[in-house]
Amino acid sequence: MSHSRFESIGAYLPSNIVSTEELISRLSVPPSFDLEKITGIKQRRVRDTSPENQEDSFALAIAAARDCLSRSRYAPNELEVIISCSITRSDQGTRMYMEPSFASSIAKNLGAGSAITFDVSNACAGMLTGTYLLDRMIRSGVVRNGMVVSGESITPIADTAVNEISEKYDLQFASLSVGDSGCAVILDEAVDDADKIHYIELFTAAEHSHLCLGMPSDKSSGVALYTDNRKMHNEARFLLWPDAQGDYLDGQGRGFADEEFDYIIHHQFGAAAVPYLNAVAAREFGVPMPPDLNVIEKYGNTSTTSHFIVLHDQLSDQNIAAGSKLLMVPAASGVVAGFLSTTISSLKV
Repeated sequence: MSHSRFESIGAYLPSNIVSTEELISRLSVPPSFDLEKITGIKQRRVRDTSPENQEDSFALAIAAARDCLSRSRYAPNELEVIISCSITRSDQGTRMYMEPSFASSIAKNLGAGSAITFDVSNACAGMLTGTYLLDRMIRSGVVRNGMVVSGESITPIADTAVNEISEKYDLQFASLSVGDSGCAVILDEAVDDADKIHYIELFTAAEHSHLCLGMPSDKSSGVALYTDNRKMHNEARFLLWPDAQGDYLDGQGRGFADEEFDYIIHHQFGAAAVPYLNAVAAREFGVPMPPDLNVIEKYGNTSTTSHFIVLHDQLSDQNIAAGSKLLMVPAASGVVAGFLSTTISSLKV
């Protein structure tokens, strides 16, 4: 069975920058903790809401897709599948819709008229879920290439939180960590070990599903996210990844040390939580964790795009040498966990 690889990557980040200090200043009741210190987020990008240039989910996705195609060997009409993975599906500003599918609209805009198109929704694991599906399609020979894309106009939940938080501790505080973005990757068949997705596995631990819920606000007409961070960021939840990857590697007759990862990319959910998660994993695997790549300080939690925004940013800064082996670890509402192993050499920004 063949393997897939990341052939090209693209991203789009709005030019508007909002600092955590500015966001906190808008609260009627300041938090009982230092949000910037706990999350590590100094600023985030926020979409343009001006009538002449509304950066909704669709606009962000298209910008990222075009950036990705600008460095791909494939033209739009050569793409065989497009998978859209956005949580937010806004067009014409803040209008939310389900049909037609985002993927079909993106394909039409790009000129990818012959591509198979479908949407997936799996919270912040969206782009990794799209990658999982496309990887399996390429491995099985159903398609030869495709694009996974997401545009996230997610900061309306921060607007809701700012307007509604009235306690020193509120389940909407996590909403203040998000930032808007678009990201896209093209996958095709690997031709050697220098560029390859070795494996990707995802699973859902539904016993934790109540800890992070996105829905219409119970106080206003806004969209809200309610997250119990105290229970989300504990050992029981953090054990999901090392337990699962440990079992997977045991089945291959391998250990974590045998993988020789150069870097690890976690979902960008908090600067204080990630070291704790790595410590739990190091204890379970019996070896130190590889260096952690992150961009949370300047972009915040960009939801479905977060792993690939990190990858794009670090490639842009030339911080990832050719031949590096990376581990991506999702953490999403559901709760979705898992792991992706890839070696990248020719991927450039």
